Amino acid sequence: MELVATENQTMIAQMVRDFGATHIKPDMMKWDESQEFPVEVFKKLGELGLMGVLVPQEYGGAGFGYVEYVTAIAELSKIDPSIGLSMAAHNSLCTGHILQFGSEEQKHKWLPKLASAEWIGAWGLTEPNTGSDAGNMRTVAVEDGDDYVLNGAKNFITHGKSSNIAVVIARTGEVGDSHGMTAFVIEKPTEGFTHGLKADKLGMRASETTELIFTDCRVPKANILGKVGEGFIQSMKVLDGGRISIAALSLGIAQGAFEAALRYSQERHQFNQPISNFQGISFKLADMATEIEAASLLTYRAADMKDRGLNVNQESAMAKLYASEVCVRAANEGVQIFGGYGYTKDYPAEKYYRDSKLCTIGEGTSEIQKLVIARTLLK
Repeated sequence: MELVATENQTMIAQMVRDFGATHIKPDMMKWDESQEFPVEVFKKLGELGLMGVLVPQEYGGAGFGYVEYVTAIAELSKIDPSIGLSMAAHNSLCTGHILQFGSEEQKHKWLPKLASAEWIGAWGLTEPNTGSDAGNMRTVAVEDGDDYVLNGAKNFITHGKSSNIAVVIARTGEVGDSHGMTAFVIEKPTEGFTHGLKADKLGMRASETTELIFTDCRVPKANILGKVGEGFIQSMKVLDGGRISIAALSLGIAQGAFEAALRYSQERHQFNQPISNFQGISFKLADMATEIEAASLLTYRAADMKDRGLNVNQESAMAKLYASEVCVRAANEGVQIFGGYGYTKDYPAEKYYRDSKLCTIGEGTSEIQKLVIARTLLK
């Protein structure tokens, strides 16, 4: 694998940095305080091709691969992890599921609107009582003529309120049967489909998270992705790519926290010298830089393998596990290097700290990643 950034990566990174300076940095703390989901920012990202990074040009997307995708997420997340998270969820989950498993008719119908961010996408797997245990979901879909009727609820859904379209996994067979769930695409407005409570979160506060509620929600059979009973299997494949997204998100947060701490350590003077001169600080910076480099290599390796069409079940889990844990450690050390100022909102360290923790939980906890890795090792 070539470790030097390609021309596309360099172009995307600079484009995101320029965009962030103009459209994100001035308002990101306001959005964080109010938990505002800035839809207009994502419309602008759509104009740049960043809401359909992986979507082929024939469906209105940018037509890039996972290496470019990782670059875009990481650069966005260095600026504001909330924006990076929402961009990643839109691309890899809702849009990615339709791209991987939709028919040609379905792709041409929905992907151009998603790739341009004319529509914002959501993806529903998790339920109030089934997080890691997704196979025991209680949202059911019952066949009725040319439709399926859905009843139940999903929670922790990114863009659950503001989305225009959602891919939703519902049970069409027996509880616990991995072939007893089906993926449905549901447009808004659809009678019986609404959002519920918006989560009041520790971090990632500008990335909207709500419930989805289905009450006798009638969905045409034409909106099924793939075949009936394939929804759970599809979701696990979608999450393989999604884990690379969260690894990239984690990488961006870690890099942002590190760069802020490095700058501060050179500017902050104690005992008549920069605090970076002290071994206690310099060793923290050395550890952070080394772990971030290792996380970067794991993440880009998984992205490269994904681009080459290889199975990334183990590699994406390793990248997500390691990068997310590094992200939390880097954010924690960042606060420590800033000292008392790191605990205030006048400096960036506290936001990286709050935002970082989601990365060890979302799209499969660190414990689930270890389970995935162990299973592949012990086959």
